[in-house]
Amino acid sequence: MARGSTGGPPGPAARRPPASKADYVHETLRQEIHDGTLPPGSAIGQEEIAARLGVSITPVREALRRLESDGLISYRAHRGATVAELAADAAEELYLLRAVVEGLTARLAAARITADQLDRLRAVHARMRAAHERGDAAALARDSREFHQSVADAGGPAFLAAHVRSIRQNNPVPPSVSLWNDPANARRFLDAHERLLRALADRDAAAAERIMAEHIQASAAVRGENSAGPAAAPAAD
Repeated sequence: MARGSTGGPPGPAARRPPASKADYVHETLRQEIHDGTLPPGSAIGQEEIAARLGVSITPVREALRRLESDGLISYRAHRGATVAELAADAAEELYLLRAVVEGLTARLAAARITADQLDRLRAVHARMRAAHERGDAAALARDSREFHQSVADAGGPAFLAAHVRSIRQNNPVPPSVSLWNDPANARRFLDAHERLLRALADRDAAAAERIMAEHIQASAAVRGENSAGPAAAPAAD
């Protein structure tokens, strides 16, 4: 089948508008929370959001209820809706959960991963090495999420992969506080990814689980050293 012009706008399959105004508000605010436009602790004014997005208050309220259910916003007395902040004890629990769940997905992936999946992981890792060489922390953070999710998809496609995805989506890391901004962190994390790739290729389930868990625990330790007070959405390494 011949391809159409690459200069025109994307077709319906590539660009799917939100099904409703509430969906539009929800997705817009979710993206702004994920990219740090709305940082943890910032207030969300319903009237300001409605005016900025060109909708009435009703879809804004519905979107905020959904974001609260997602764990992305919370309500405070005298302040209304604010972007959720993660307290230090909650952050510790979150990293412990990630270490256990993602360690298990790595263990399962050592037995289940296909040659194509392993090749794709290697390609992601190669992109990350190149991004590190050019100092592109944003690309490192983005590809790290893909790397971790790909391991989960290979190891736990029936249930665990969706759980890993949910943890990340509901606890985003704003670019300004990404651990990948520090070149020393980046080197350590990339070395861990490389060791994990070798364990997966060797079908060494115990090593894969240990490397993944220790990698996430190391991220938690760095996050704890960098945090004084509430941790700002530390789900990703």
